[in-house]
Amino acid sequence: MENRKRPIEAVLTPNDSFKTPEKRVSAVRLQDADYMHWGVDETCRYLRKEGLGEWEKTFREQKITGVGLRYLVDAELEKMGIRYLGDRLQILHSLRKLWQIQAEPHKVFNDPIHGHVELHPLLIKIIDTPQFQRLRNLKQLGGTYFVFPGASHNRFEHSIGVGYLAGRLVQALNERQPELLISRRDILCVQIAGLCHDLGHGPFSHMFDGMFIPKARPGIAWKHETASLAMFDYLVNDNGLKPVMEQHGLVLPEDLDFIKEQIAGPLDTNAAQGKKWPYKGRPEDKSFLYEIVANKRNGIDVDKWDYFARDCSHLGIQNNFDYRRFLKFARVCEVDGQKLICTRDKEVGNLYDMFHTRNCLHRRAYQHKVGNIIETMITEAFLKADKHIQIEGSGGKMFTLSTAIDDMEAYTKLTDSVFEQILNSSSPELAEARQILRNIICRRLYKCLGQTQADKPLSVTQEMIHSWAEDLAASGPQSGCQDVSLQPEDFVVNVIYMDYGMKEKNPINNVRFYCKDDLTTAIQIRKNQVSKLLPEQFAEQLIRVYCKKTDDKSLDAAKKHFVQWCMDKNFSKPQDGDIIAPELTPLKPSWSNNNEGEAGEGGSSREVNYANVNGQKKAKTQLFK
Repeated sequence: MENRKRPIEAVLTPNDSFKTPEKRVSAVRLQDADYMHWGVDETCRYLRKEGLGEWEKTFREQKITGVGLRYLVDAELEKMGIRYLGDRLQILHSLRKLWQIQAEPHKVFNDPIHGHVELHPLLIKIIDTPQFQRLRNLKQLGGTYFVFPGASHNRFEHSIGVGYLAGRLVQALNERQPELLISRRDILCVQIAGLCHDLGHGPFSHMFDGMFIPKARPGIAWKHETASLAMFDYLVNDNGLKPVMEQHGLVLPEDLDFIKEQIAGPLDTNAAQGKKWPYKGRPEDKSFLYEIVANKRNGIDVDKWDYFARDCSHLGIQNNFDYRRFLKFARVCEVDGQKLICTRDKEVGNLYDMFHTRNCLHRRAYQHKVGNIIETMITEAFLKADKHIQIEGSGGKMFTLSTAIDDMEAYTKLTDSVFEQILNSSSPELAEARQILRNIICRRLYKCLGQTQADKPLSVTQEMIHSWAEDLAASGPQSGCQDVSLQPEDFVVNVIYMDYGMKEKNPINNVRFYCKDDLTTAIQIRKNQVSKLLPEQFAEQLIRVYCKKTDDKSLDAAKKHFVQWCMDKNFSKPQDGDIIAPELTPLKPSWSNNNEGEAGEGGSSREVNYANVNGQKKAKTQLFK
């Protein structure tokens, strides 16, 4: 037994006696991931590595390359002369390792929405970086947390959920349609894109890029997706992840381009305009991979699936869409030369439900009138504090709240914590900003005067909003309110857009379906083929007006100003217009007309109308008041 032991000197050197053993990474990773580009020699080299060298001659004679490996089944191997079942099974087992990403041990997260989530080791490397961990300190719903006490979740857990669901969808397609030739590289890149799609969000999420930056830097067109690409590059370089990515089989820079294209679309939009296929990361026969994380074609993607489930859970709102059912029916079909993700024809109603759920979330939570004004007040505080907040970036250069987006080292340090930084500060230059945030904490909020709509959607600019504020101040009714002075700066006008995700278009028109009897032919299903109860319009514009003065006298006067302004602009009557200004609303004849089909004053719940149908009178009963 003593002779069988190796001398300790042969195992350890003075330099590594106290080193922690490192996890080994298989040397074959680089070759395996790109197996579809193998020739006959590379295929035979893989057989030798797997201990199957005795069949090398057989594979050479049949000229088997990497592309053909996915099509090899037991019957084909038997035809090639591999006689024994045990040998054939051993070959098939080794080949499956090439496209089954589960070959490496995964880490398990217990997610409250998706249950036990398994993630690839490369995803863990990305998660364990300062740039990704920053997402722990960015509220998913921004100021909505001040209205819904359960909405305390952050971008961190949402991003993990999207990475997981991206893997679920691409692997479901891979298992259902092996002819798509989805590689382990493809699966890993799609998962990374899902994981990193929100890296560029700023404090209070959409408030930062939707409200703060447009006012702080009106000259630039900046979106959080743009910052996600810059932050992803910074994350990879700052943490030395390129060699790790290559060890796990990614091909750089091609796969880095692919990941970024999934997040924000074609990288060079000018060069892409003249090309039929605008992407660099993957060829056109892999077009369906671009519809998983951020679907630019119809908006059905795993990002929505996660935030529907997660936001509804935290908000206490019912989620009517089940992504698991979509996973069961997802297939890739060819449409006009491109391969698109399609679903069963019978699922069209569920997809309308999905977009209805999106609209409900916006109406009830994301665009809540109190949540919106809180974000408006936070924006005002940030604008006043902007130049007084200094953040150190690369090379020791200092940046402000609004310029930190230009330097990812500085931007990494910018999170929701800036709210507390201002609130708890003592410097005189932050006094105004500090007071606004204290008003939020003490619930001294601007008051909503009401909501209205124009007859047709308006193209609203900042100049128009300033003009409206001036008109509101000047719109005092002739009687009353003479002793209250309201100025344009006392009013806040918010314009809100509600839609199904594609402005005024119906997103379902861009979805393709397949039938039970033909899994390969994609068809379009129009709205009138589904139900007559679906929406006629898919977008609307709401105009909300708030007053900064909160004493009763000023508020009563401001409400009358608001109603008079709506009359002057020929906007719709505010819902409570008859209550807040009963002396004004009768003066506008168009406001006194009842909507068609609705009961007017004294209308009965049993009111019966008659219509001529096929020459016979049919009773049409109105069941509800």
